[in-house]
Amino acid sequence: MDKTGAFVISLDFELYWGVRDKRTIQSYEQNLVGVRQVIPALLELFAKYEMHVTWATVGFLFCESRMELSGVIPRHLPAYSDGKLSPYPYIEAEAIGEHEQVDPYHFAPSLIKLISSYPHQFIGSHTLSHYYCLEPGQTPEAFAADLDSFQRVTRKKGYSPSSIVFPRNQVQPAYLSLCKKKGFRSYRGNEQSWMYHTRGAAEETLFKRAMRLMDTYVNLSGHNNYETLRRSPEGMVDVPSSRFLRPYHPRLHWLEKWRLKRIKRDLTHTAKHNRLYHLWWHPENFGNHIEENLSFLEEILQHYSLLRERYGMQSLSMEEASAKWNQQEVRHEVLV
Repeated sequence: MDKTGAFVISLDFELYWGVRDKRTIQSYEQNLVGVRQVIPALLELFAKYEMHVTWATVGFLFCESRMELSGVIPRHLPAYSDGKLSPYPYIEAEAIGEHEQVDPYHFAPSLIKLISSYPHQFIGSHTLSHYYCLEPGQTPEAFAADLDSFQRVTRKKGYSPSSIVFPRNQVQPAYLSLCKKKGFRSYRGNEQSWMYHTRGAAEETLFKRAMRLMDTYVNLSGHNNYETLRRSPEGMVDVPSSRFLRPYHPRLHWLEKWRLKRIKRDLTHTAKHNRLYHLWWHPENFGNHIEENLSFLEEILQHYSLLRERYGMQSLSMEEASAKWNQQEVRHEVLV
């Protein structure tokens, strides 16, 4: 395959499972309800611009009912030091409804089926339970059990995901061999800049968050695009992140043109130099201010369309990038 610039998009599809330890349903309800409108609109945009997209999906969302969800709970559970991180006491307390029709916050089989009905849309893994790989108290045994249960429920539904996105970008290099043994071939790593490195929630300082916010509008960390993809000794291909697509915020509306310029310049540099650029976000992020978010995304996709015509830039899913794009072997430092 001739090497040309590549534009990768991945979405972290979580619903309430991704924010359960930080927000109440009431405080996030508009986003959770709005995503039912957002996902069909995203799929139409992706079809219009022929975008190949990976949807990293929490395993619980595949379940049709609370009974089915209870049946996929792993034998080994993570014993997080911060008890709020575990969803299992929450499930046992019957805080969720019987099925998707009465509880659109915890179930999404209809949305997953819709995503799968569109061309070039790939279902990936976001673990079964939105598992936190760098938080104190979790273990390799619990992570392996989580992956086993994820595969059990997805295979039952007819899916065999080969890509994985670690929740909250907590990439644990020591777990890559486990992922490979379970049949995964690619994962989304983090940007190279120090401000995007993560070792768990304790190291998510206010200063780092502030620097990442500034980097959204002003080029502090570079274009974050890649000449090659790194393949670990285990055979897992890192398709690293370039930028999180922050949602529209009314108080920052005056900065929107700079946010758009930042991404367009990144993409142009990527296309000109035959590199790879990886944009990601949560579909739930667009559930509030839906029109503004979708309009912003379409401007990005229109720019990509111009770059495709001018430089031959291509749209690739994580799965396609890991199989087709330029790679090099590297050795990871194992973190414990």
